[in-house]
Amino acid sequence: MKATLTVLGSGTSMGVPTLGCDCSVCHSADPHDKRTRPSVMVEFNDKVVLIDTTPDFYAQAIREGITRVDAVFYTHTHADHILGIDDLRPLSYSHKPNRLPLYARPDSAAFLRRMFSYIFDADYKFGGLPLLELKPIDGAIDLFGARFEPVIVIHGDAQIYGYRFGSAAYLTDHSEIPESSLEQLEGLDILFLDALRHKPHPTHSTVQGSLKTVERVRPKRAFFTHICHDLPHDATNASLPRNVRLSYDGMKLEFEI
Repeated sequence: MKATLTVLGSGTSMGVPTLGCDCSVCHSADPHDKRTRPSVMVEFNDKVVLIDTTPDFYAQAIREGITRVDAVFYTHTHADHILGIDDLRPLSYSHKPNRLPLYARPDSAAFLRRMFSYIFDADYKFGGLPLLELKPIDGAIDLFGARFEPVIVIHGDAQIYGYRFGSAAYLTDHSEIPESSLEQLEGLDILFLDALRHKPHPTHSTVQGSLKTVERVRPKRAFFTHICHDLPHDATNASLPRNVRLSYDGMKLEFEI
């Protein structure tokens, strides 16, 4: 089955341009250097699935003309991945009398319930709330004719999820990928990896680290995301292998799901 992946955001947690920064990338005229917070949209079988809802989700949805969402998967609960949750409100109403399903690790689902208690706490009765339902997952699920498989990655000291879906996988915010997870990434057409910058970081992969992952699992195409202002788009791409590129906001890729 054919699917389309759209990069909603390719930037790091502070976005690019970064507030208060005078660097050349933050002042670049290249639209590829304008990076909102990291998220992707997957479209297949007349369904729309998001991975994460960033603080920039409203602007991303306007830019891409998103008029429906059928499910959301969350990688983890850092602010740059969850704070757009309330902007699902108008898109959730089409699910009445049901609710828009949100899939997450059990610990992440519990955090979301606490963080957004005004949405999920039944004691609140006021109107205008998103119609959302948390669905904790600890393994693969079949959804709309496709299989979404959590891939455990290490983000600093924490375990979080990436996801494999068909011939594509999306891994953001990782400093390490366990061997068992690397085995889940074999035979891919498209692989998204965290590549924050060149300089080492305690919770994120570097360009060099993610290139080693590409060499290990050998996807046909690899794209780096969660990119900070240390990496100018064109100059960085010129230094990468031909099958590896920086992603950018609005990038669209087709694959088999």
